[in-house]
Amino acid sequence: MNISESKNKICAIIPFYNEKSTLKKIVSDTLNFVDLIILVNDGSTDNWQEEIPKVENIHLISNEINLGKGTALKLGFQKSIELKTLVTITLDADLQHDPKQIPNFLNNIENYDCIIGKRKITNSQMPFQRRVSNYLTSKLLSLKTGRKIFDSQSGYRVFKTNILENILPKFSGFEAESEIIVKLCKNNYSLGFTDIPTIYGNENSKMRAIPTIFGFVKVLLKV
Repeated sequence: MNISESKNKICAIIPFYNEKSTLKKIVSDTLNFVDLIILVNDGSTDNWQEEIPKVENIHLISNEINLGKGTALKLGFQKSIELKTLVTITLDADLQHDPKQIPNFLNNIENYDCIIGKRKITNSQMPFQRRVSNYLTSKLLSLKTGRKIFDSQSGYRVFKTNILENILPKFSGFEAESEIIVKLCKNNYSLGFTDIPTIYGNENSKMRAIPTIFGFVKVLLKV
């Protein structure tokens, strides 16, 4: 895979739901490191439209209602496949994922099919309940897949686009990110991890504990 020879070589998918306050910055910063961005509006109601730069290399997918992060990722993956990109990056719109880390991912993607950003879980800014949740889900996914999963809940990931068709999520919520890891392993794709900063501000998490737990259990049992 020669990244330097493809026109639409590096694509970033940014799903968002009511992220008006951070949308302009995440898009502007990400454009410094990629060839195109696929924005997936998942039913936002906060007048987000004025925050998107008017440039040709931004592709917008907009859901009329909130369908969930898994659905948003699937739509973004399908668009990246359609655009014949080589590399697809996923990152969140709330500034927890610093676009300046993108070169670190790209420096290593030649050696893997997917690389996941690994945050520091202990002694970090991550809220206590998220630390516990991430530790448990990572352990359980490690047992299920037979691979060492360091950060199951990190949405900062890079994929070789040619594998996406085989790992498209069926689950619609946050549990889709665990589903993708299971499908990566079942298809014997190579999976790597790279350190990223653990960034948490005053934003309210959109992850709801009970639905996410039930969804994760379904992933463990059914995928």
